[in-house]
This record gives sequence, structure tokens and C-alpha cells, in this order.
Amino acid sequence: MRTCRDMGIATVAIHSEADNNSVHTLMADEAVCVGPAPSSQSYLNMPVIVEAIKATGAQAVHPGYGFLSENKEFAKFLAANNTAFIGPGTFAIDAMGDKLKSKQIAMNAKVNTIPGFDGVVEDADHAVKIAGEIGYPVMIKASAGGGGKGMRIAWNEKETRDGFRFSSQEAASSFGDDRLLVEKFIDTPRHIEMQIIADSFGNTLWLNERECSIQRRNQKVVEEAPSTFLDANTRRAMGEQAVALAKAVNYKSAGTVEFLVDSKKNFYFLEMNTRLQVEHPVTEYITGLDLVREMIMVAAGHPLSITQEDVGINGWAVECRVYAENPYKSFGLPSIGRLSRYVEPTHIPNVRVDSGVREGSEISMYYDPMISKLVTYGKDRTEALSSMCSALDNYVIRGVTHNVPLCHEVLRHPDFIKGDISTNFLNEVYPDGFTGKQLSSEEHKHLCAIACAFHARQQLMQQTFLNQTRLPQMGKVMDSLEVQVKLEEKTVTALVKSNDNAYEVSLNGSDVINVSSDWSLSSPTQTLSVNSGSPFTVQCVNSSATGSYQIQFDGTVFDLEVISLTAANLRAHMPVKVPEDQSSVLRSPMPGTVLSVSCAVGDKVAEGQEVCVIEAMKMQNSLCVSRDGRVKSIHCKEKESLGEGDLILELE
Repeated sequence: MRTCRDMGIATVAIHSEADNNSVHTLMADEAVCVGPAPSSQSYLNMPVIVEAIKATGAQAVHPGYGFLSENKEFAKFLAANNTAFIGPGTFAIDAMGDKLKSKQIAMNAKVNTIPGFDGVVEDADHAVKIAGEIGYPVMIKASAGGGGKGMRIAWNEKETRDGFRFSSQEAASSFGDDRLLVEKFIDTPRHIEMQIIADSFGNTLWLNERECSIQRRNQKVVEEAPSTFLDANTRRAMGEQAVALAKAVNYKSAGTVEFLVDSKKNFYFLEMNTRLQVEHPVTEYITGLDLVREMIMVAAGHPLSITQEDVGINGWAVECRVYAENPYKSFGLPSIGRLSRYVEPTHIPNVRVDSGVREGSEISMYYDPMISKLVTYGKDRTEALSSMCSALDNYVIRGVTHNVPLCHEVLRHPDFIKGDISTNFLNEVYPDGFTGKQLSSEEHKHLCAIACAFHARQQLMQQTFLNQTRLPQMGKVMDSLEVQVKLEEKTVTALVKSNDNAYEVSLNGSDVINVSSDWSLSSPTQTLSVNSGSPFTVQCVNSSATGSYQIQFDGTVFDLEVISLTAANLRAHMPVKVPEDQSSVLRSPMPGTVLSVSCAVGDKVAEGQEVCVIEAMKMQNSLCVSRDGRVKSIHCKEKESLGEGDLILELE
């Protein structure tokens, strides 16, 4: 819509009832509601969408990233109603949207392909037979899919059978097509894709690569352009094969050819996305092109504005997909709720935020949990990564759990900084799951001192001054505080003294740490300096009158407690609450819909046995019991909606 506005083109937004007040709805010149929240009744409802086109007199449709963006029937529907589709022709959509067809076309176009079975997998037994012939590990994936849905890696027969079941169910749910294929899984691969653009005059260009190897559940989290791994010759070879594939299907508009690249720089065709990619801004940064503008011009019958010789690499760009999800659960289970506070870090130079939300927006269970695409640019990779870390520190998101801690830690990891990554990065770096930033001894002291400074400010604000003229001198009138600070099961005592906007914190009577800031009370972020060092940003996410603080430090939110020494001494006499035995209950780890319950009251179950399958954001999740036992009660049924933490079953 921004591009259309720059081009003098009026826009119409279609939206579901759940998106009545969404950013895209309010941003367009006109808006039309096309149905209830479920996408099958709104964003996938072709007849209603065509009625909206007719009612508004729209001349063209840009399909965006998902829903009907790669649906050949929708493109035909538009053509039959004399409406331009800002995308490729129906033949290209059909050919590249089917992984079986696309692989055969790629082979004919002399594009490198992954070894595998080139037909449709009939059933689980057939999948096991194929996997045995190819050799483990294998990748089971939906023929009609994309976005990581309907994909499973199998290392043995049991995983192949389970993978066939879940992948076929996810494929049917997400794409209305449960056909699967099986390919050799390339161990420790990189996921590198090539952006192409083509017009109706025979011009097809490759616009360099994007590195998309940081993934969880086969879905991208961090992308960058260019890749640290490719050399000029490999880049050119990949680009030329991408162009050859596009020409083989008479492609026009923007598209992406995705490759898996092994450690020897051998690359294999994965799939072609016949639409604009979510991560396209990083390509726009390094090439200087507006890909949406090029798509619109091509759809209007114009040639491309550049030639292959005009395409270069200028600087470096990085994108983090900021999701409403809990990174501490399987690297990101969806989180739903309302954005009670939301401030984008657009005040930082070379930062771009493409989002569909604003403060007050609702993150629902109906759609993808992505909050935004956070993109930074620099003259080199070091500068782009530094800007990204700063942007993440200054990104204010309240009301939902989000994956900023994971993004921040990935960018700071030594292997990522060296460019030593693969699609296995998260599982290899965090084999037991993501746990957030690990504080060094020095950082632990600094964070304790920062919490003491916040506590001192809170105490000061709560004081009542009869003489209001003393308010400007707030930093000078507070007596010293003696407190106890608890962080990560470690407890220290602290003496806090104020000096204008600085606080001197003495920890355990020895370490003296000075914390200074301008203490902007209206801002959700605070720029601090510790011991006169370089300034950095923290967020006091939450605080309470009882001394509980949540402070976001280097991306991760830490829980701290700051109480007076008197309160700490009295606490020693308080009874200790016995935690609930969680081994006898199973709770939903995420909001979602119950697809199946595979046990009944009275059944005996074994540790690790699947008892329930929950679908969240079109992904299916198998839930298992943590110990042997007998089912005492079941608290949900099929098709029922669950919230995070809802009770599913109890064991005797």
C-alpha cells in the first residue's frame, strides 16, 4: 500500500471480522469485510473476494504472502472477471506449487535436484519402503505446501510412520491436498534462496541470494542478504539455474527459488515460491529495488526497469521475524493476547519495521502469530547486526510473549557471527531447548545494580512531598536504602545511594557499581550507563509494590526481587508453599484446537505415549504423558478450543 501510494494508485483492503481495525484495513483507501475470522470463510473465500473487487471497481489484486497468493484457481477466477493478478501466470503457479511437478520441470531444466522418490506416497507402509530405499534420514513433505507446514524429518521407521500421519493431516488442513513426497534429507544444510524478477518481454533477472538457515520447525526466523557462505561463482551458478527454472515455466513477476546447500557448496533445488517472500525487504535494501513496484509495473505490461548488469550488492541487510510466541517452548509455541503496549524502534537509523499491528491489536489463534518483520541495514554485516541488536533492545512489546530473546541470542552467538550456521543451528546450539541469555558473573552484578536503581526510583516516586518545589530535586532527597536482591536463585545485599540521576550501589559490602540515566519516566525504555561505560538500553517490563521486577536485559526478560532487609528477615519465618506435582497432569502448552484424544478414562498409559494432538496456527503438535499411569479424568474433547495452560487430563 505504501508503494501504491507513492505511485498514485488507490488501494482496497479486504479483511475478516477479526481484522476490522487492523493496520492494513485502516491504511487502505477503501476496506471491505469478506467474512468471519476463520480464513476458510474470509481470506480463502474466492467468490466473496471477487464480489468485493466488483463492488469497488478494483483493476488488480496483489495477493500478499499467504492465503490465495499461490492458488492457480484464484488467478483463473480473477482472469475470468477481467482483473489483473499481480503475480505469475496460472501455469507457473500450478507447476511450481506442486513439488512433484516442479521437481520434474527442474530436472528437465538442468537444475540440481535432491535425490528422492518422484511419485506420490500412497500410505505409511509405502513411505517406509521408499525411505529404506533412499536411506535415512529422509524428509517427508507436502506436495502442495510451503512455509514449513506438512514437513517432517524421519531417522527411522517409527518416525517415518508418525511423519506420514502428521504431514498428511497438516497438508490437508493447510492446503486442501494431503499428497506427500519423500526425499533424501541433506544433513547440516544451509537454506539459501535466490530472488528472481521477470517481465513479459523475455527479461528474467536474479537479484542475489538470501540466507535463511536460522529456522525452527522448518520456518524461518532470521534472514540476511547476502550470504556469508557463497562465493561469486556459486552465486552466479545458483542465479543462472533459478533463471533457467523461471524461464521453463514462462514466469513473470517476482518469485523465489529455494535451494539447500551442503558444506561443499553443492546446491539442490528445494521449491519455488510463486509470490513475494516475507523476507523480500533484505533484497530491496542491498539492491535498491522496490520489488512491489516492479511487480505492479510487470502486471501492467511494462518491462523491468533494470538489466542484470545493474544488479549489485550494496551493503548488508538482516531481518528478524518477530513472533507472538514463547521461545522457551520448542523454540516458539504461539502466544495470543492483546498488545497492551507496542512501540516500534523506528527512531534507530537504518531500521525498517513491516508490521500489521499497532498498540491495542489482538493476536488471535486464527492467523500466523507474526508481529512484524524487523529489518536493519548497514554498510557491512557487523553494522547491520549491531543495529539489529539495538533495535531488538528498543522494541517494546507488551501483552504477549514474543521471540525477541531468541533473536537477540542468535545474533550474539559466536557461530552465527562467524557465519558457521545450518538449518540445524537452533537444535545444535540449544539441544535442551532455549533458556535465554546466560549471565556472566559481571553481568549478574550489573543487573542487580540496575534493579536497585529502578527500585530506588520507584521508592522516590511513591514519596509525598508537601513542598512541590522540591520535585525537580528528586534525585537528591532520598536517603540510602538497604535492600536484598534476588536474581536466578542468588541473593545479595545492597546499599543504594543517590546522586542526581546516578545511583551508587554497593553489593555485599564490596562491589561498588554506579548506574546513571536520564530516567525518562514516560518512556518504556531506559538508556543506562554502568560505571561510565557505553550506554545501552533496558526495559522495565513490569514492577510491583512488593518489589518484584521484570527487566529486559540484552533481549531476555529476567525476574528479580528487591525488598528491604527488614522484609527479608521477616520472610525467613514465612511458610514455604509446596509446588504442585505436574507429573500427574497434562496441560496444553499453547492455545489451539483439539484434533484428537487417543485415550479414555481408565486406560493405562506409558511414559512418552501420545494421548492428544493439538493444532495451533495450522501446525499439529503431539502431546505425550510424562510418566506411566492410569487415566483418571479427561478435561477436553475433539474440536474444543484450549488456552495455554488448560488442563487436558489427569493420571491416578
